[in-house]
Amino acid sequence: MLKETKETKEKQEAGDLNSNLKCLSEITGWFENQEEIDVEEGLKRVKEAVRIIKASKERLKAIENEFEEIKKEIDIEDVGQ
Repeated sequence: MLKETKETKEKQEAGDLNSNLKCLSEITGWFENQEEIDVEEGLKRVKEAVRIIKASKERLKAIENEFEEIKKEIDIEDVGQ
């Protein structure tokens, strides 16, 4: 049960990777569409992008771990046959 809670928490913190990519694209678009960049607003958006990137990296690591576990299960089943 603890593992499920941890995985659920990781997913909530990291969010959906597709949503994260969309948000990063929107942040990039904001910068590209500014004739004069408001430094304060730009800083806020950079901080948000960093948070999203960190969360996405954590989620990707969790996904990688899940794939490794599946691979181990398959390898164990192959040895048993």
